[in-house]
Amino acid sequence: MRVGGLADTNAVRRNSTPELFNTVCERAHMATLATPAEKKGQQVPEEKSERTKPRPRVDDKFKIFCGTANEALADEVCHFLGLTRGQAMITRFRDGECYVQIQENVRGADVFVMQPTCRPVDEHLMELLLMIDALKRASARRITAVIPYYGYARQDRKDKPRVPISSKLVADLLTTAGADRALVVDLHAPQLQGFFNIPVDHLFGSPVLVSYFKELNLPKLTVVSPDAGGVERARFFAKKMDAALAIVDKRRVEMNVAEVMHVIGDVNGRTCLVIDDLIDTAGTLVKTASALLENGATQVYACCSHPVFSPPAVENISQSPITQVVVTNTIPLSEAAEREPKIKKLSIAGLIGRAIQSIHEETSVSRLFS
Repeated sequence: MRVGGLADTNAVRRNSTPELFNTVCERAHMATLATPAEKKGQQVPEEKSERTKPRPRVDDKFKIFCGTANEALADEVCHFLGLTRGQAMITRFRDGECYVQIQENVRGADVFVMQPTCRPVDEHLMELLLMIDALKRASARRITAVIPYYGYARQDRKDKPRVPISSKLVADLLTTAGADRALVVDLHAPQLQGFFNIPVDHLFGSPVLVSYFKELNLPKLTVVSPDAGGVERARFFAKKMDAALAIVDKRRVEMNVAEVMHVIGDVNGRTCLVIDDLIDTAGTLVKTASALLENGATQVYACCSHPVFSPPAVENISQSPITQVVVTNTIPLSEAAEREPKIKKLSIAGLIGRAIQSIHEETSVSRLFS
């Protein structure tokens, strides 16, 4: 008797015992579950007891884009995180007008846009604003502006009549463009975080610089702040280095020109390390180094996070009595600066990469400095 359909099972029900009927129904059910090979009578290999591990899932909701200001740093950060840099087209019309197009899907993604506002400042700032706006209109879930060097930070107050507070204006522009949070490195003044109406994560380049100078093991080290405004930064650095602290009192006579007055602290017979957030023309730095040597310092090193190096900074450093100037790569160096033997560049990509990962994973950023 053939078993395989409703009519067959009804016939069995009428002409058999209950035990036979249950056996026939079970076989009919198993036949419906059989594979094509089993139905044809072919031998089917046994299933492996251990399955291969699934491939690691690529997080397509975690993306990093950058403008044209410092693509090398962005590539380093992406390499550190094991990501591929997001595709974006940035070009200009003949009149200089910037055009931006994001060339991949970012809907619902956690996006980071890296762009220091270095020279040419206004062009790079406009690129950043347009990229943020494009990402917002492409429905990115969250946009973080990663600004290794925050331009206009020195214009943070009305120190003369009828002048703008430019750093506040730039913060408002970033928020209006669509940034949900900002990640910055070594602001000119920490209180600039209050200019933003969005969360700000403030990184310091000191871990990278401290690690380098610890390896040098400089004798009788004194950390020097080139002005009163940088005392907190220098004090933190001196604590990490277990070094003494000194301050140089200066009086600025006009823009980009400063006159050093005198040194506060004992530097006689000691190695001095001048630390600042940025070096622009290096005029202040050279005068600070000369003042330290006149007060008995044996040699002078310098370091900063942002090598702005406006002309004639490289020439000033080359002709100065400074032993070495150590900088990070928040701003790309010019060819002249790359060739100058007194200038040493350190990478900050690992620090920024770890901060970006912490923000994406919603973990603490402050642990990077503990």
